Amino acid sequence: MSARATTGRPDPAGRYAGLPKAHLHVHLEAAMRESTLREFCAEDRIEVPPLVEYADFTAFLDAYGLLIGLLRTPERVERLLDEVVADAAAQGVVALEYASIPEKAAAFDSAEAALEFILPAAAAAGRRHGVWTGAIVSIDRGAGPEHALAAARLAARFADRGVVAVGLVADERASPVGAAAEAFGIARDAGLGVVPHAGELAGPEEVRSAIELGVDRIQHGVRAVEDPRVVELLAERGICLDVCPTSNVVLGVVPALEDHPLPALLEAGVRCSINADDPLLFGVDVVDEYVLAGERMGVPDARLVDCARTSIECSFAPDDLKRDALARIGRSADLRQHPLAEQP
Repeated sequence: MSARATTGRPDPAGRYAGLPKAHLHVHLEAAMRESTLREFCAEDRIEVPPLVEYADFTAFLDAYGLLIGLLRTPERVERLLDEVVADAAAQGVVALEYASIPEKAAAFDSAEAALEFILPAAAAAGRRHGVWTGAIVSIDRGAGPEHALAAARLAARFADRGVVAVGLVADERASPVGAAAEAFGIARDAGLGVVPHAGELAGPEEVRSAIELGVDRIQHGVRAVEDPRVVELLAERGICLDVCPTSNVVLGVVPALEDHPLPALLEAGVRCSINADDPLLFGVDVVDEYVLAGERMGVPDARLVDCARTSIECSFAPDDLKRDALARIGRSADLRQHPLAEQP
């Protein structure tokens, strides 16, 4: 359910959409529009997968796998990219870092061919809609060490063509973040960022391990709150957590938005960006997540502005874009004039 249905205001999201922000934790295939999903399913004569409610993490992964399978032609991939970037622009996103596993791209005969198509198509969509785009090549935890090394080497080959980082996805309980250390080193040597999932399904020990590996950001990381020493370490190192509140509720990481640790992490000085993770599968976009953070989790407007500022500062976007976006936020620092101020 969209956050727009959770409040009495006619359009609470409008004031958040005007806030410049980076969207740093979003998986490309699951950012598909629901209307596009239904169209593709009808064309392929298959049932629309369940959305928002999943029996367990495996059921969620099954729904995600169906989305990957739908993207079986370059034309569909190009359409997806254009729509995802257009939607990002409408939400006030100035920098979009989208994650995918290129070797799973059904429309292409190799991971390299997938990137050769996706990267320029995403950049072209970005120029059309005024959004900078950068790709995160995801390592699938469950695919073994050779996949991890191959994914990192692939990302390194495209380091100057639109790939900005490597990530690490899937169930961390079966494969700890430390197993990808060699792959992370390959990425770093190529000048790429390292942004693994950690501290989602596994506990704070995985967040500590990620910190010790010298990662740039941590996707999720919210279970750090279970160990005050890990929280202190995050704050001390200034490592950004790319937090996705609704994802955490839907997948059972936390019982409800009101119990989400985002306010406590911010209070402790941990840098956090706010993100939607898998918008189609969780029923929210990034603006919805800002609405929910304010209205269901009690995050003050000033802290939401700080989250937007953090998202830009911790992105891999070009410096001139960062300066411009931060200046736009700075000019509106007085919340009485800021888009997040109450409307009369």
